[in-house]
Amino acid sequence: MKSVWLLFSLFVSVVVFAKPNFVTVNGYDVEYEMSGNGKHTVFLEAGGSAGLSDWDPIFKSLAKNTRVIRYSRIGNGGSEHVVKNYSSEEYAEEARLVLEALHIKKPVVYVAHSYGAYIARRFAATYPEWVSGLMLVEPASEHDVDIMRRIDLTKAEKEIAQVKLDDMKNGMSNQYLDFWAKRPLPSYPEIQDIPVTVIASIKKYENPPLLFFTDEAREMWGELHSEWAYAFPQGKAVLTNKSYHFPQKDEPDMVVQEVFDLLGRIKH
Repeated sequence: MKSVWLLFSLFVSVVVFAKPNFVTVNGYDVEYEMSGNGKHTVFLEAGGSAGLSDWDPIFKSLAKNTRVIRYSRIGNGGSEHVVKNYSSEEYAEEARLVLEALHIKKPVVYVAHSYGAYIARRFAATYPEWVSGLMLVEPASEHDVDIMRRIDLTKAEKEIAQVKLDDMKNGMSNQYLDFWAKRPLPSYPEIQDIPVTVIASIKKYENPPLLFFTDEAREMWGELHSEWAYAFPQGKAVLTNKSYHFPQKDEPDMVVQEVFDLLGRIKH
């Protein structure tokens, strides 16, 4: 049985930069990179335990036409390593502090991958004045494991229990407890009426290791995120069968185009 990071394919990726930039947040050094210029500022939130390298395939392309910021959350990437059971609320607050430390004055277009969607949704609901647009790429949600239970409750409970045991054995990541708590996350209208795009993979697996990766689950995954996106008056869902959990790596041109499409839908 694989760990929860196989369940949601949240792989750790770390990159070392020759000349990293750092800001201090809550007494910790936070790694970041800012590049480009433009009307809008795109703020990139990595998934899982990944650092800012989560966005390597699209960062330079985005920076050609807009200002873009990526960072590694405290404990991840090149940021200061700490072991703490973070909540998405705490991560959202630290994201705001990063933006303040970088002297960002205008609202950002918040782009988040996987677990980063937890943080982006908290951020957008808590600090609406800071967000002009929202994009979630293969977003984790509080309803993920419900998909497994809807297919086969008995088998799902066994698989989920084993995944949790594997995670405890392999060591808890900073967001572990937050991930499994299944607390409701903000949706519309808790998140204001802004342009929203969700990119979700419905690509089929030849040998699904868990119920979550079966054909039936992939269809439910697409339905889940489509319904979430289209609850917003300015919502858009993009379902792809060409990549799995990392569209920004497997289909970088598509993701970049969707970011620029989102920018074009922002009225100010």
